[in-house]
Amino acid sequence: MAEQQGTRPRIKAVTDASGLALVLLTLGAIAGTYLWRGVGVMFAARIKSEGPVFQWVTFVSYAMLGGLIARMVILPIGPLMETPLLFRTLAFVIGVGVFFALGRRVLPAVFIGVASFIVLVSYF
Repeated sequence: MAEQQGTRPRIKAVTDASGLALVLLTLGAIAGTYLWRGVGVMFAARIKSEGPVFQWVTFVSYAMLGGLIARMVILPIGPLMETPLLFRTLAFVIGVGVFFALGRRVLPAVFIGVASFIVLVSYF
C-alpha cells in the first residue's frame, strides 16, 4: 500500500512484540502479584483483627464509603445530576433500611439500593 505524503505510518505495537517479551511481561506480572500475596499471608498471622489499628482501618473505610455515597446523593455529577433528588434520596433510604434489616450486610444493601434507584428512574 502506498503511503500518502503527510500521513503518519501506523504503529503495530502488538504485532511487533516478540514472544519472549510477552512471556517476560507475563512472568513479571505473576511474580509481582504473588510476591505481595505471599507478604500478605506472612503478615496475616500476626495481625489481630480486633486490634485498634484494624478497627481504625475499618472505621475509615466505612467513613469513606459513607462520604462517597452522600456525595453521589446530594451533589452528583454527570448523568446522575439529571435524576431527581427525591429518587436518589429514596433509594439511599431503602439501601440503609436493608443494611440494618439484614444485620449490617453491605452487599445486599448496595444491590437493593441500586435496584430501587433503577426502578424509580425507569418507571416514575
